[in-house]
Amino acid sequence: MRVIGGELRSRRLKTLPGLDVRPTPDRLREALFNVLAPRIEGSLFVDAYAGTGAVGVEALSRGAARAILIERSPKAAGLIAENLAALGLTGQAELIRGAAVKTLERLGGRLREAIVFLDPPYPLEREYGAALTALSELGCGLVIAQAGAKQPLPEHCGALHRTRVLKQGSNVLAFYAPAEEANTGARQ
Repeated sequence: MRVIGGELRSRRLKTLPGLDVRPTPDRLREALFNVLAPRIEGSLFVDAYAGTGAVGVEALSRGAARAILIERSPKAAGLIAENLAALGLTGQAELIRGAAVKTLERLGGRLREAIVFLDPPYPLEREYGAALTALSELGCGLVIAQAGAKQPLPEHCGALHRTRVLKQGSNVLAFYAPAEEANTGARQ
């Protein structure tokens, strides 16, 4: 796995085998950050269910000011720490080891202007609803959920409404924004 774009382009990342992480393919990361390009500069990017940290690292490489990477697995968190250190990103990134939904709830108001990326590993797919609900209640501005093409994702969840769906192969990216922004198209 490698960083696709930005100042760290082509740098390699260590990965974990197996189904404990849901890797975001290179082409899908490229598509995600093409959509986020107008918003990423100077943002706070949250990579919940971070796995290897590839999506959070990509955000930092493309200009995010800070990244919060949330990972429950000790093995994956150790790997993320190694990747951040190898790329010189430890000063820009905060690695939090814990359950994603509870950690998002604890972060509270810090997430109001954040871009939050959700991609639970396969065994935790049922957490999409809980994570979207928590982010809706926190007033989060933009949430992107990566899922398998056959994984049903809600059209809306509390104050968050789906504004865009990007399909690529067997993956889907669903973009959510608060209802007032979804209706005006201000943050698509």
